[in-house]
Amino acid sequence: MAITARVGVLALIGVLVVAFALPSWTGVLVVLAGIAVLALVDVALAGGVRGLTFTREGTGSARLGEPAETRLSISNPGSRTVRARVRDAWPPSAGVVQDRHRVEIPAGERRTITVAMRPVRRGERQAHRVTVRSVGPLGLAARQGSHRVPGSVRVLPPFHSRKHLPSRLARLQQLDGRQAALVRGEGTEFDSLREYVAGDDVRSIDWRATARASEVMVRTWRPERDRRLLLVLDTGRTSAGRVGDAPRLDASMEAALLLATLASRAGDRVDFLAYDRALRAHVPSANVTSLVNAMAPLEPSLVETDARGMVAQVLKRARQRSLVVLFTGLDAAPLEAGLLPVLPSLTTRHRLLVAAVADPRVAEMAQGRQNAEAVYEAAAAERTLAERRHVTALLARAGVEVVDALPDDLPPALADRYLMLKAAGRL
Repeated sequence: MAITARVGVLALIGVLVVAFALPSWTGVLVVLAGIAVLALVDVALAGGVRGLTFTREGTGSARLGEPAETRLSISNPGSRTVRARVRDAWPPSAGVVQDRHRVEIPAGERRTITVAMRPVRRGERQAHRVTVRSVGPLGLAARQGSHRVPGSVRVLPPFHSRKHLPSRLARLQQLDGRQAALVRGEGTEFDSLREYVAGDDVRSIDWRATARASEVMVRTWRPERDRRLLLVLDTGRTSAGRVGDAPRLDASMEAALLLATLASRAGDRVDFLAYDRALRAHVPSANVTSLVNAMAPLEPSLVETDARGMVAQVLKRARQRSLVVLFTGLDAAPLEAGLLPVLPSLTTRHRLLVAAVADPRVAEMAQGRQNAEAVYEAAAAERTLAERRHVTALLARAGVEVVDALPDDLPPALADRYLMLKAAGRL
């Protein structure tokens, strides 16, 4: 049972009645008893809430920051009309625009309310419960009850980096020979023969064809298709660090989605796995739809990543030589103690590319000179940048390529590196 503001209004009127007509304890009791009787009668005449039935339908998934909606249908099997306020409770991160709704449901009928939302956090957003407050005809008191109505919205990564896709696809078409001259690269597919011109790699000369012709002939090549990429998302402690308004993990997802889409368009096979101390997700032969659904529930784990276990998972799932793209941090301590000792077992069988998200705040701090505090911050920032350069050099000596860029720059930079490797036939 719940009371409304009208009971307070009646109580004020009762005070006046007691003050001017019945100035005694008897008057007080009479007024209170009258208000209580009216409230009880109102509750008795209110429509029941326990017997209401609910069904939920609507959007099962939505992209982060984009509008979505779910519909809640309420059926009234009782004999009285239910005049109610309904609260459909969702977590704050679901971004519900309005969670309270007025509804009137005649006996034996059903009404549907629409809950609009704009999620502000990626992952599974679960509905909590539906609370119904059915007010009596006098508007003094109400019956109230809560119901568990299962429902969820999977909030997918936004994939803002898709804006870079058209320009990279145009470059891919050039590499694929649709718009420009064919290129040569080690390990690429043979296409045709042509005469040698100054600047051609002498290794491309076809000596048998040259012996049969009057000119020196060279082979032309197409970039290979059906190469294999394995995208490895490190969901350990370093991925939880916030860069701007989002964790590093989200920026890595943006880069992984752009690279996966581009590679799929190039005819390459893309696999995906997420790992920290256990396998969090694995998607073989991934496409954009399967990737965003696999990424949506992933959250950073506040534990140090088991590099040995991660490499074991890569070797287990990538039997053929592949381009392994590892999305991780460039923190010196975890890399030197964890990843570097196990790199040889990985780089002898696969080509490894490390993609790391840089913090723009560090670059800003490194420029500060306006006061003593800014100078100390600049010194700390410079030390951080020096450590990243040191780690990058260590990885390069181990045969690992590194793309280290700011969150907005990482997706196109990684896509460009992939295209460069493909043009050179190094996949």
